[in-house]
Amino acid sequence: MATAIQRNLASKNEKYASTFSEGHLALPPAKNYAVVTCMDARIDPAAAFGISLGDAHVIRNAGGNAKDALRSLVISEQLLGTNEVLLIKHTGCGMLTFKNEDAHAVVEKNLGSEGKEELAGLDFQPFPDLEQAVQDDVKLLQTSKAIPDSVTISGWVYEVETGKVKRVV
Repeated sequence: MATAIQRNLASKNEKYASTFSEGHLALPPAKNYAVVTCMDARIDPAAAFGISLGDAHVIRNAGGNAKDALRSLVISEQLLGTNEVLLIKHTGCGMLTFKNEDAHAVVEKNLGSEGKEELAGLDFQPFPDLEQAVQDDVKLLQTSKAIPDSVTISGWVYEVETGKVKRVV
């Protein structure tokens, strides 16, 4: 039996598909760039960052983390021709609210010893300073041997309170 969320997906998709006319778009992003940003539900990358369908790859994960996004960025650049990365973290990010040991303790409490063992050694990659985290992630990408020097990389902070972006690096 479908959940309410699943029924909503099917219903909204039916409406969307009834007027969909963008099936002709090419696989590579038309504007040759990628965005790495957080999975936070308060961020609508298309609306907030002016991305039209087919323009860019949008890679989302907890914290807008560059290390987690590296696999997707390599595919984006090496196989699909992107040549610029916008790394965008945001104010009020959950990754600012805990430390690794906190996350591991919650996993053990909620999932037991098997969950704890499966995630032993996992770095959840929280960060205590937002702008420093942007700088660190940009540096990680700029110094990575998997990202060509020709790729332009910039770092930004999106303010969930105002909808504005601010360039950090």
